[in-house]
Amino acid sequence: MQTLMDAKNLSVFETYEALVAATADLFVKLADQSIKERGKFITSLSGGSTPKGLYSRLAENQTSAKVDWSKVVVFFGDERTVPYTSPESNQRMITELLLAKVPLLQENVFTLSDPDMDPKQTAIDYERRMHEFFRLSGDELPQFDFMLLGLGDDGHTASLFPGSPALQETQRWFVDNKVDKLNTVRLTTTYPVINNSRNIIFLASGKGKAAVLKDVLTGPEGKYPSQKVSADNGKLYWYVDKDIASEL
Repeated sequence: MQTLMDAKNLSVFETYEALVAATADLFVKLADQSIKERGKFITSLSGGSTPKGLYSRLAENQTSAKVDWSKVVVFFGDERTVPYTSPESNQRMITELLLAKVPLLQENVFTLSDPDMDPKQTAIDYERRMHEFFRLSGDELPQFDFMLLGLGDDGHTASLFPGSPALQETQRWFVDNKVDKLNTVRLTTTYPVINNSRNIIFLASGKGKAAVLKDVLTGPEGKYPSQKVSADNGKLYWYVDKDIASEL
């Protein structure tokens, strides 16, 4: 098992642009390996501001041409309870920057329906679609080839926020999660699924999060939701820029 404290998994890049380029290269490499070994590349993509550069980079012709997009499967790791048309929608952002610009098969993109209308039912429906795709039995967990995560300034990741009920979820794959501090409900993949991924990539940048990154990586465990991420059956990567790593 690889944990957050494994320093060898931390890669620090001089600039945000270098961080984005390296993460895109990792995506291309892992896609090639997964497709050769298993015939597909199953991804879970995250929202937030940091991965925007990554999605734009992957959509560029030079990078996009290195990926067999017909074999790429896309799930969304978490979502806000807003309409798809909202600028706050993770799905909208990822679609506009990446998914609409590369030759993905429509049936390989698993969108959430109406997250603002009924969060609980949306989560149940999305989890059902995950079960239908992975076709597992009993207590088996799905295994993503590429689980992209971010880091919030409160140490949250995906939509697993401090003090929220989903932190304790051990059975469900995808849930609605009440976030009191934001007075909202979020939709999120849960720890059992995240931690079973073949490759978990934390992508983080910005000087404003330098203190929380230091605390997450070197402070007492259990303080932040991101500290509960561990690669139980795969590899964990921390890809960060120099700004956010400035206090390490």
